[in-house]
Amino acid sequence: MRISFPAFLKSALAALFLILAGGAVAQDVTFPRDELSIKTAAGQTYKFTIELAFTDAQRERGLMYRKVMAPDAGMLFDFGTPRPVSMWMENTILPLDMLFIRGDGTISHIRENAVPYARDIIDSHGPVKFVLELNAGRSKALGIKVGDKVISKRIGNQW
Repeated sequence: MRISFPAFLKSALAALFLILAGGAVAQDVTFPRDELSIKTAAGQTYKFTIELAFTDAQRERGLMYRKVMAPDAGMLFDFGTPRPVSMWMENTILPLDMLFIRGDGTISHIRENAVPYARDIIDSHGPVKFVLELNAGRSKALGIKVGDKVISKRIGNQW
């Protein structure tokens, strides 16, 4: 015996399948690109090409599932207004340095070498507006420290 479904029911079942299947598959999220600089207290300036994460979907995805990132690349998370921020590394393959940044671009806290796949909460230690993720070890290798300045159009302090 063959069961026949009306066309509208076939369409509804197909739509339901796509909705349910879409929850199991990571959504494709795109990130605009920009440039920023970090100026150290020692007078060095380092330039990075970054991706911007300023929507909820972009911030939720971040650098998850990435296998490589260029040494002069990173991702800048913009949280809109200063607030305490918590990050984690679940589904993140790359070890990262996380630079927590105040609204004026000052680095307030650095978490070096965040462990891939870890569910440990990485706290901003106070209100920040931005977080910059770089490859693990870059902060130390370049001498980037708390108090240094991150300069970009997105932060609003580019001269």
